[in-house]
Formats: sequence, C-alpha cells, structure tokens
Amino acid sequence: MEQVGLVTLLRAAWLLATLPIVAVWLQLPGFRWLHGAILGLAKRGKALKSNTNLTVPHSFFSHFYVVGTLWTTMLLVAVWSYAMMIDQQDHLNKSLPVYDVWLSVFMLSLMEAQVVRRFYESVNVFNYSPSARLHITTYLLGVFYYIATPLSLCCTITPEMLDFVKNLDITELNMLRTKFDIWLLFTPLLRLRWYTWIGAVIFLWGWVHQFRCHVILGSLRNKPENLNEYAIPHGDWFEYVSSAHYTAEIVIYGGLLVASGGRDLSLWLLFAFVVANLGFVATLTHAWYLQKFDDYPRKRRAIFPFVF
Repeated sequence: MEQVGLVTLLRAAWLLATLPIVAVWLQLPGFRWLHGAILGLAKRGKALKSNTNLTVPHSFFSHFYVVGTLWTTMLLVAVWSYAMMIDQQDHLNKSLPVYDVWLSVFMLSLMEAQVVRRFYESVNVFNYSPSARLHITTYLLGVFYYIATPLSLCCTITPEMLDFVKNLDITELNMLRTKFDIWLLFTPLLRLRWYTWIGAVIFLWGWVHQFRCHVILGSLRNKPENLNEYAIPHGDWFEYVSSAHYTAEIVIYGGLLVASGGRDLSLWLLFAFVVANLGFVATLTHAWYLQKFDDYPRKRRAIFPFVF
C-alpha cells in the first residue's frame, strides 16, 4: 500500500505538471485562460522582465543543484547499501528484487553525475546576468523537480528498502559487515542488461554535449562588461538549434529511460514532462532570438534539429 501510494503520487505529479504545458504549447481550444499563467512561469532569464513581481535572481538556479546533489547522494547511499545487504542475503529470500535494486543504484549513479556536474557549472561556468530573473513559483517547482526526479528513479523499491532497513537485526548487520568486500560495491552492476548500457551511452552523449553547450553559453559573458549583454551562441549543437543545452537534456533523460528498460510508467511520465517543459521554453527562447537579432541564423530550429 505504501509503495502504491508513493508511485501513484509521483506519476500524478508528472502528469499534472505536463498536461497544462502541452495544452498551452499546442494552443488547444478551451485553455486560453491558462496561457498567461504558464507563459509567466515559463519565461526566465532574458525572456523575463526584471520588473516582474515575485521573482528571484536567475543565479538561484544553483540552489536546484545543491538540493539535487544532497538528495540524490542520500538516496544513492541508502539504495546501494540496501542492494549490498539483500545481495548477500539473496540465498535466504529469493523474493527480494535484487536486480531491480541494482538497476536503481545504476540509475541514481547517472543522476548523481548529472546534478554534480550542473552544480559545478552553476559555480564555475555560468556568469548570470544581474538583471536576469526567475519567477518564484518556477523556483519552487525547480526545487521540487530535483527532489521528485531522483525519487522517481527508485520509487518502486524505496518503501521495501525502508522496511528492510527498519527491521534489520543488529546481529545480522554485524555479520554482513564482516563479509564486506570492496568488489561488492561494483561487481553486481555487471549483471545489468544490454539495454541499460545502451541507455548509459545515450546519457553520456547528452551529458558531454550539454557541458559543451553550457561552456559556450558561459563564455558569452566571460567579461564583466558583458554581463548584461546577450549574444548569439555558436558551436556544437547550437549550429542546429537555439536551445542546444535543452536538446542535450532531452537526450540525457531519454538515456535514463532506455537504461531503465521502459518498464516503469513513472519514467515515461518524467520524460514526457522534460520534453514538454523544455520544448515550450525553447519555443519562447527561439522567438526571442529571432526578434532580438536581425542576423540570427534562419536555418536553426528551436530544439529538435531540422524538425522544430
């Protein structure tokens, strides 16, 4: 019952967050009343006027990655410890989902690589414009996102993990410690299926390109006199789309979905939210670039190369 409650809550959250964005983005009839609200929340940075009420500095983006890093690390340590314990006790209870737990460990490890890199970029790569703002509601939703996303990667085993740890006998725990082997931290990950490794490669592809795109964006304001100026980004995937860093993020979450085997509806709904949210914001950003710069490359698309 506890597991069903957590999974259902996360799925409902992703669905409720995605549907309004899709309705406004596709300009579906009957949802005109939503347009202003969603548009106000979606705008950020250069697209959001600094005199808008209820905003925070764009530099507060770094808070997302602090929360994401701390929360993902906590989950990763807990799930990894749980995986090691039940792996050693697998002969005692064959009903324990050993493979699913180790898959969650792998997925959380990928997420850890993502949030740690994003935190590094927020401190060492980006030079946020002092005038750039972020709506306070968007800020709060961002914090929620970096709590809900790592949890979605392991939500099906989290209640069972908590019950197992809560009911673990001290004597049993000491016995497990005496059997500890450093290889137990890594060798079970070799049991993962082929599609998980393909997903990891896709994830890494997007991860590397997003870092490159963020370095390009950061370099546009590498001098104090450029902090309030905007320029056209060039290089890497920016040659094809206006929001190349968003394209890379979609690839990253597509990699996570493939790595999971697509068996959990929660990850499909998470991926749908990422595509809808970033696609909508990229559309606004692309329109802003076209309006701002007369010499903006007309062959570029918003977020999907050669398509949209």
